[in-house]
Amino acid sequence: MRLFRSLTLLMTLLAPTAFAADLYQVEMILVRQNAVPAVASPAAPEDWAAGAQPVGADSLRTPALNADVEKLSASADYTVLLHKAWQQYIDETGSKVAISDGREQYGHFPIEGTLDLKLGRFTDVNADFWVNQFGSNGLVTTSERLQQQSHTKNGQLNFLDNGHLGLLIKITSLTAPAPQPAPDVIPD
Repeated sequence: MRLFRSLTLLMTLLAPTAFAADLYQVEMILVRQNAVPAVASPAAPEDWAAGAQPVGADSLRTPALNADVEKLSASADYTVLLHKAWQQYIDETGSKVAISDGREQYGHFPIEGTLDLKLGRFTDVNADFWVNQFGSNGLVTTSERLQQQSHTKNGQLNFLDNGHLGLLIKITSLTAPAPQPAPDVIPD
């Protein structure tokens, strides 16, 4: 019995520590790159959210990247399709959220998709978005799809390029202390 307790204690000390779920602000800008020809994909599936939790109204935050959106909007090279910011908990097991914009028609939105975020040394991002066109009957007739995976550095603006659609994303910890600015002069 004593050996079992010692072995359990040893395993506990040597086991890797798990990341706790921390609160993050996520801000995303979905853009169409006008210089790249649009690629039509199959229509968005009926289960486009696939078990993801929708971002609740109480989680929405005021976007901070408005200056970047203004620059993109002023350029003929880009069309800003969606700009949202919210807070959510992220840990090493992953957290999948559903994001949509526009008027719902038969379970679909003009813009709909999911972000699966997983915390590690970097944050793993799995983005899957559809930009839908509707027919006169309210059903999706065509879709453009962004499907991209990336390892992103927290606190920095990252670009996920998927040809004609792109996603700018910034994931910022709300619980970690802010990084200190570099000193002007480094002592010898």
